[in-house]
Amino acid sequence: QVQLVESGGGSVQAGGSLTLSCAASGYTYSRKCIGWFRQAPGKEREGVATINTGGDYTYYADSVKGRFTISQDNAKNTVYLQMNSLKPEDTAMYYCAGSRARWSCPLGVSIFDYWGQGTQVSVSS
Repeated sequence: QVQLVESGGGSVQAGGSLTLSCAASGYTYSRKCIGWFRQAPGKEREGVATINTGGDYTYYADSVKGRFTISQDNAKNTVYLQMNSLKPEDTAMYYCAGSRARWSCPLGVSIFDYWGQGTQVSVSS
């Protein structure tokens, strides 16, 4: 059974940085998508970044390009989201999500079957 566990959230001031981690267990194949999503109160869940763990292909939402970086450590079965130059509008609950075996990793929620419990990121001005 696939499980995803996020960590690394917290509170920072605008302009600061945080790194989120997503530890994945239970996968028996390498070619899959791991994504980071976020949801602010009263808003829909939106895709932030995704990575194909079998080929290192990455995708980013326009709102985070140049500020966020998604990466992976295959030895640790962990995907990271490095967040720099944080803005108050980045405040949200951040979720890690995993797909079944596939190559393309668009930012939509529909391809993801497994979800973590979320970690809160709060950015103050």
